[in-house]
Amino acid sequence: MYEPEPVIVHAAQLLATGLERLSADSIWAHRASGLRGALLRSLEDWEAQTTCQTDPDNPILARLDQLNRLGFAILTSAAREIRPPRDG
Repeated sequence: MYEPEPVIVHAAQLLATGLERLSADSIWAHRASGLRGALLRSLEDWEAQTTCQTDPDNPILARLDQLNRLGFAILTSAAREIRPPRDG
């Protein structure tokens, strides 16, 4: 029986991609880099684990959830810095 990936894992995968795309000029890029590394390591741990991946008490899922919250906060802060292009 196939069990779908938890939403937390899918969100972490999307966040890792989004954090990678932050402009190097952004003050948030350095913070995003470290967080992205932590997300990728936790995703690797999740894929390598031998316990039930869908267990709600899984410590790796708890860690990914915490990292997701930080990642969304960084992306939100970085988005606030975006200025609309100037005409002409």
